[in-house]
Amino acid sequence: MAPEETQPNMKETARLWFAAFLAGILGAMAMYLFHTLIDGMEWLLTRHTGSLVQDALSLPVWLRILVPTGGGILAGLVLHFGRSWATAPHIDYIDAAREGSIELNDRTNAVRTLSSLFSVGSGAAIGREGPMVQLSAWFASWLAKIFPVPKNQRNAILVCGIAAGIGAAYHAPVAGVVFVLELALGFFARHTVAPVLISAVTSGALIFWMVEPSPLYVMPPVPPLPVTPQSLLVALAAGVASGVLGLGLLKFIEKSKAAFALIKPLWIRLGLGGLVVGLLSAPVPEVWGNGYDVVTRVLNGGLTWNWVAAVLVSKVVATVVSTSSGAIGGIFTPTLFVGATSGYLLGSIAGADPVIMAIICMAAVLSAVTHAPLMAIVMVLEMTNQFHLVLPVMLACGASYAVSTQFGAKPLYGNPIEHHA
Repeated sequence: MAPEETQPNMKETARLWFAAFLAGILGAMAMYLFHTLIDGMEWLLTRHTGSLVQDALSLPVWLRILVPTGGGILAGLVLHFGRSWATAPHIDYIDAAREGSIELNDRTNAVRTLSSLFSVGSGAAIGREGPMVQLSAWFASWLAKIFPVPKNQRNAILVCGIAAGIGAAYHAPVAGVVFVLELALGFFARHTVAPVLISAVTSGALIFWMVEPSPLYVMPPVPPLPVTPQSLLVALAAGVASGVLGLGLLKFIEKSKAAFALIKPLWIRLGLGGLVVGLLSAPVPEVWGNGYDVVTRVLNGGLTWNWVAAVLVSKVVATVVSTSSGAIGGIFTPTLFVGATSGYLLGSIAGADPVIMAIICMAAVLSAVTHAPLMAIVMVLEMTNQFHLVLPVMLACGASYAVSTQFGAKPLYGNPIEHHA
């Protein structure tokens, strides 16, 4: 049973709402700052900036292998030597939010951020968005420590920082709200809803005004999918297939992490992970980075199934190796990549519209991997601006969630409902 929440007075509410506004600004700043730092790291390692896939294509094969390997070694050395400096235990921002805490260890976050810059900037097959959200939450935790609000409201500021980070990183403020309510709080903190909305809107608006006034994935509108028994059966089948794929991905990561844990020290482990990514990128340069470029191409259509299949298999291996080796970064965006490419293949094989299937499976695989179907539905529709596909996306996410939760695979962010039970 969740503890009874006390109703804040008007003055406390106004202060908390203003703190949420500031957390939104900090979330947008975190996204912009990390982008800038990554561009600098890319230039140092490759003498190029922008798309990591384009960086890889511009490099000779030997450098395409050397850069991720060297970046992995440097990222590992940062973690290896940073351990003695950052001695206090690290608390993940999701865990802190669920526990009602605002304590994110400053030294550990600094070490992890620097390590992630080396990993992400050298082409590791992980997302840059995870470190962005971590940075946003970290900034919000500082704000929570100094802002004059009651002690029992400080955690709400941290939660606002998480929502702001998601909204800014993915150009999806609504998904930022649903993310923290479904994954961080389990829908238990009703007085946090309004501040979270304010924070997500603030960060999203700043990104739209100052960075790019468009969804994350720019694509032509797809035709509406007729709501017929046949189309719903296709969506249901896509959801089941995505659930199996998501379950397989979670199990693959779990086994791979156990194998990499046997390799010591850290710099060798991360260097090996970088080497594998580099070797995969020799024939398939698209494995570099979080997969954003390929997903954009998939959503614009016109690709051959065999190319998509080759990139999908290579990217899955590269992502699992990167994250299992200990590289600091997210697999949220790579999961969207897996969903988009597998959906495109499924559509091509089944004779359905491959782009529509890509969108449906993006949401369904994300639902399977995170065990958060509501967040997956909102996030993918918001990122692609294809809200008319809501019914098949909902059905597919429900089916994939049902499949992936039946076999004991641990989701990316745990289960907040069980945490509060």
